[in-house]
Amino acid sequence: MLNKSLIEDVLSAALITGGDFSEVFVEDRFTNRMTLQSSKLEKSLSGRDFGVGIRVFKGLNSIYAYTNNFSKEGLLQAANACAQAIQNSEEKTIVVPLVKQTNESIHPFQIMPNSVEKGRKLQVLRKADQIARSYHSSISQAIIGLVEEEQHVLIANSEGTYIEDTRVWSRLAINAIASNEHDMQTGFYGPGRMQGFEFIQNLNLKHYAREAARIAVTMLNAEHAPSGKFPVIIDNEFGGVIFHEACGHGLEATSVAKNNSVFANKVGKKVASDLVTYIDDGTITNEWGSINIDDEGEKARKNVLIENGILKGYMIDKFNARRMNAESTGSGRRESYKYAPTSRMTNTYIAPGSSTPDEIIANTEHGIYAKYLGGGQVNPATGDYNFAVNEAYLVKNGKIDKPLRGATLIGNGAKTIQKVDMVGNNLGHGAGMCGASSGSIPVNVGQPMLRVSEITVGGREAN
Repeated sequence: MLNKSLIEDVLSAALITGGDFSEVFVEDRFTNRMTLQSSKLEKSLSGRDFGVGIRVFKGLNSIYAYTNNFSKEGLLQAANACAQAIQNSEEKTIVVPLVKQTNESIHPFQIMPNSVEKGRKLQVLRKADQIARSYHSSISQAIIGLVEEEQHVLIANSEGTYIEDTRVWSRLAINAIASNEHDMQTGFYGPGRMQGFEFIQNLNLKHYAREAARIAVTMLNAEHAPSGKFPVIIDNEFGGVIFHEACGHGLEATSVAKNNSVFANKVGKKVASDLVTYIDDGTITNEWGSINIDDEGEKARKNVLIENGILKGYMIDKFNARRMNAESTGSGRRESYKYAPTSRMTNTYIAPGSSTPDEIIANTEHGIYAKYLGGGQVNPATGDYNFAVNEAYLVKNGKIDKPLRGATLIGNGAKTIQKVDMVGNNLGHGAGMCGASSGSIPVNVGQPMLRVSEITVGGREAN
């Protein structure tokens, strides 16, 4: 992507004023986005973005610059801009000669999205649209989106790292809208994988499109949720978003290194229920949040964060490793060359337990079943959260009862994870996008069905 000798020159130029570490991140990205709305192709955008990010460390100071001028003069100018922001020092760091490292992909793909005609992709969108619309007469609209990314990166640093990687993501987003003369409700399903077009062409469209439509129709006829404190059963797959937001971000070194996390300085201490083992694993084959290497060139790995309720460690990037006197855990990620990397999640999930979903429901006398969670807000420093529930049900006498809408889960992540009292055996993952200081990146959230003994539920009706 760039000549090795040029990269060595840029790394050296970035250290000229006394920096002790320099890094070059080269990115070549192809993007395709298509949207079908009202059964018509509403949007079709494709593009290519090429750029270079340059970073310098000096102790606990970090400087970042980026450019899409990849001439020698342009790159050296960006490197010098970084260098000038570092305080002058007589000490000079020597760049270790770069030796290219092998990087065998653990996430195979077969069909590069760029090689497929848009007509074939449009056929998939139209089929999903037809399936969703035919589910029920109350489905008034369907919006089907396709997102495809091909990213080629080269990462080199003054410690001798020199490695390339290719990442391919494909995702289909299905929105169904049900309406009557009084109301309108939506349903959503967004399957995604770190795979090529083979994932899209082999998708079970009937399942995903009908499920999105079913949610919308069910919620259209649901009663308003009660308010109060209840045992809450949270289903698998995207149900894991509540712990991703309320706990996962608190386990990233970005927060921990500054003591802006409720989990800071608690390694070895009990922070969750004995039933909770919480893992971040970028090595799961072809999952949406998976990686071969992180955006600092570190190999992907499985990081056990909490084991049987005991905090074992954090997700750590190179810069925050300095602050924490620790080692990187392969968790340095960024959206693109326009962002400096920081510690981020990949596929983060609660490990399966021994209960069956039927047992969890049967053992709940009165509570709320949150089948699908929606968006939410979290204060990462405190872990306080609120999440909308896209599909909920009353649980009564150990059975799922009437559907409920308008439910909101309100609580604190550190406390909620301590109140998990049943964990199912049906682990599932859900695809999503996570935004933070290093941009928006693909992540998976996951868990089996589980029960929290008490969560405050916000609703319209009094309990």
